[in-house]
Amino acid sequence: MSSTQEEFDYVIVGAGSAGCVLAHRLTEDGRSTALVLEYGGSDRSIFIQMPSALAIPMNRTEYNWFYHTEPEPHLGGRQMHTPRGKVLGGSSSINGLVYIRGNAQDFERWEAEGARGWGYRNVLPYFRRAERRQEGGDRYRGDSGPLGTCYGTVGNPLHAAWLAAAREAGYPLTPDVNGYQQEGFGRMDMTVEDGVRASAANAYLRPAMRRPNLEVRTRSRATAILFDGRRAVGVSYQRGGDTTSVRARREVLICGGAINSPQLLKLSGLGPAAELAANGIPVVQDLPGVGENLQDHLEFYFQMACREPITLYSAMNPLAKLGIGLRWMLFKNGLGATNHFETCGFIRSRAGVRFPDIQYHFLPMAVSYDGSSLANEHGFQAHVGPMHSKSRGYVRLASADPAAKPVIRFNYMSHPDDWAEMRACVRLTRELFSQPAFARYRGREIQPGAECVADAAIDEFIRQKVESAYHPSCTCKMGAADDPSAVVDAEARVRGVENLRVVDSSIMPSITNGNLNAPTIMIAEKAADHILGRPLLPAADAPYYEAPNWQASQR
Repeated sequence: MSSTQEEFDYVIVGAGSAGCVLAHRLTEDGRSTALVLEYGGSDRSIFIQMPSALAIPMNRTEYNWFYHTEPEPHLGGRQMHTPRGKVLGGSSSINGLVYIRGNAQDFERWEAEGARGWGYRNVLPYFRRAERRQEGGDRYRGDSGPLGTCYGTVGNPLHAAWLAAAREAGYPLTPDVNGYQQEGFGRMDMTVEDGVRASAANAYLRPAMRRPNLEVRTRSRATAILFDGRRAVGVSYQRGGDTTSVRARREVLICGGAINSPQLLKLSGLGPAAELAANGIPVVQDLPGVGENLQDHLEFYFQMACREPITLYSAMNPLAKLGIGLRWMLFKNGLGATNHFETCGFIRSRAGVRFPDIQYHFLPMAVSYDGSSLANEHGFQAHVGPMHSKSRGYVRLASADPAAKPVIRFNYMSHPDDWAEMRACVRLTRELFSQPAFARYRGREIQPGAECVADAAIDEFIRQKVESAYHPSCTCKMGAADDPSAVVDAEARVRGVENLRVVDSSIMPSITNGNLNAPTIMIAEKAADHILGRPLLPAADAPYYEAPNWQASQR
């Protein structure tokens, strides 16, 4: 084993969405030094940078940790793919490029769950600080941050049909699902700028890498947090066959995400004492919540055949793909410059639900999210799933070997309410597609199929076809001092030790209403001010929408 006395002010583990933000913010002064350790490598591939190629990096071991769950008992024993980014930019380099902040009431709930100072009024200024919105800013949206966001052209006529059908079904249209009113149907933002993926690496890390006070080391697997008593003083990591250690003068910052962060904490002696002892790991701090409270979003694809040849199916042959790729390389526009999730919807599953608990992504093609299967005909689909599952899972150690993949079980669909919400997803989506706006386009129901009507049939369809939306979170949750399951406090500091924080989606107390990249970036923006001891941005006073009839009506 080789060793080194290298020192930095901050050692950041993980160059994902949160780690890239911290690398940028903590070195802005030009004086504070930081080292980022990332096990993956370069993100310079065309398949990462071209938005419409999003399915390709997700399916490459070069860029994806390729985790899988244990057999999920309520899904017929299926082992579910749990992709996590293993590349500069982390999952923001392999995700679907959707920019959804969550509902304002998600953050009000966080505060009620013990995350003091993380209410909507507190987090909105950090969403605004992060964002550079193509259409400009307002009291909800930012126009001068590092992270580029934009809308698609919404040029395919099926997007207009989707929005018209929603209105015909009695749902509101909203001008901005990330603004005053999330509830309803409208355009969906994407993390694309000038036709290129606006990953956290492109937005935050690459500009910061020009600074002499930041160093980024790829192909570096963190193996343990180093302690002097209860004080975190550095990190040991493997690189090129050697195990090396680096010291942190100020803090060690763990940004590995909802799977890797709890694994590294446990390998370092922070976690449930019995689990650590069973793996022969000395206990530094007994933290029962590490790796527990695992949450995710599930979704399925409601697919319809299209009677007119206007879908993206026409673009799936090799010659068309070549043309799309060449146009993107030359001009950074065209079908290659969008994720094609250009419209969306947020609705409530039933009366008495206070704010939306179902999310839609609409796509003018019938295909699986990861690109593994494509319908053999023109079609369109809605990705739909519940946002507030009551099921809870865990991430646990398989062994004390840092190279061993952790044991992941989400316990998907383990709560009866989840089944009721999934059935509502099927029925409410079928109603949307039956509206007059789709009459000229609507062919047969490819999936679930017109015969899938009874509860038992819907439940069997869900067991066989539901997929992860790839939003693991909440495994190192933020909470109050009297909450024994909380892992970090309201400033992201790990309880019971010093100079150690976790900053990523794992510290969410509960999952947000939508995709997780935007709130993860917000978490890191706010955490940076806590780490630096800066005054927090002034609280916002922007109001937010709540359906006036939510107690009595579903829409």
